[in-house]
Amino acid sequence: MKSEILVKTALVGALVFSAGGTSVLAHDEIGGGEEKGDNLAGVELTVPLLEGSKNTGNLKEVAAVPLKEIRDGVKNSTGDVYAHKGFAYLGTHRANGGGGGVRVFDMKDPSNPVEVSVFAAIQGTWQEKVIVKTVNTKHFKGDLAAVSVQKMDQKDPNSQGGFVLYDVTNPREPKKLGFWESSSSGARGTHELYLTVQGDNVYVLTADCYADYYSHGKKMDVSIVDVSNPTNPNTIYEFNPRAYIPEVSDENYDGYNWTDEEGIQRAAFAHSVKTDGTGKTAFLSYWDLGTIMLDISDAKNPVYLGRTDFASDVQGAAHSMDLAKGGTVLVETREVFGPTREGFESAYGYTMIYDIKDKTNPELLSTFRTEFTETIPNGATVHDPKVHGNTLYLSHYSGGVRTVDITDPSSPQQTGMYIPSKANIWGVFVDRNYILASDIGSGLKVLQKTGGPNMNRMGGV
Repeated sequence: MKSEILVKTALVGALVFSAGGTSVLAHDEIGGGEEKGDNLAGVELTVPLLEGSKNTGNLKEVAAVPLKEIRDGVKNSTGDVYAHKGFAYLGTHRANGGGGGVRVFDMKDPSNPVEVSVFAAIQGTWQEKVIVKTVNTKHFKGDLAAVSVQKMDQKDPNSQGGFVLYDVTNPREPKKLGFWESSSSGARGTHELYLTVQGDNVYVLTADCYADYYSHGKKMDVSIVDVSNPTNPNTIYEFNPRAYIPEVSDENYDGYNWTDEEGIQRAAFAHSVKTDGTGKTAFLSYWDLGTIMLDISDAKNPVYLGRTDFASDVQGAAHSMDLAKGGTVLVETREVFGPTREGFESAYGYTMIYDIKDKTNPELLSTFRTEFTETIPNGATVHDPKVHGNTLYLSHYSGGVRTVDITDPSSPQQTGMYIPSKANIWGVFVDRNYILASDIGSGLKVLQKTGGPNMNRMGGV
């Protein structure tokens, strides 16, 4: 049963404002926000929170496994989660000095995940995002992992940011293959990335937050890197929004600060990247520029298709995305921790669902917000989405994991949730008959659907 208790939770990112008037967001370093997982000891608040339960709504916790300490006395925090061929891959964040690498869990028994290896544990950096795919090129055949690498100290000349590639064909014995450096001086490196297979070619798409801004336009936030030979990554393209989007030019955009067509000051930088299943359409989560869509059938010469947009009173913050309905529906999550900003609606980040049959003209179908907007500040904003069939899975920090029925994308309905004690859920991933969740403070959580009643049903807004 659910019961309410009073607990203390931390608000990630105090509600302050940058000189440009942009509200602080959890990821937005330039705007004044902290990196997620840096410090959870912000403003102490006493708020009602659901007691951690082994069975909340229609999701049941079947395992909770902390990360091993790979350095004596150092506890690494957890980044995103991915699964491939019966193994779970957990990235790690920058808490306690970073260097936690990627942790690999054998998921043969989902109720008893076993950590079997660690790789990419590069000191002076952190590795929050990992994607694994099976590839077959003339240079490499097997399972390839791409891992984001960000500098702890942006000014350290001996530290490199970018991404690293590993052979994980045997997940118990990963082997390093190659490294790609994001060479923009001042930026941390690759924040998020995506590994995609397009026929005989294999590419990594990078989101190197602020590369454009710090390099004064000499380097771009998004690169397409040919990794068909993973020992020799080769950059083949960089995306410059000024060259494609009519609303963006040197006059109103400096790589971060953007003045939109209505004269509103906004922030625009690449946070996340992903492709569809064919690898031929790329989706760039570009904060206040929305989700930018590119045809990358010819990866050296992408074609701009269109982007999502926001009403003038909506804070942008396009953070992540996923596809539904065979790629005709786009689910966009927006990370907004600062709900109050003059001239805008009062709202934490929520989910927006678009019809993208015509990618040149995305049509907003619906929005989805949780019922905890005012009672769980640290969980009030949505984070990452994953779609499996007609179910949308959302990670929600202190708000845990939410399941949403999107059979009708114009009317999303919450069907379940999972909120463990001291929840701080970063990512979620659906694998076979279970759901993986990465908890920043406590490691890997494994959930299964119970098939029980929908105890927490809420419609879209």
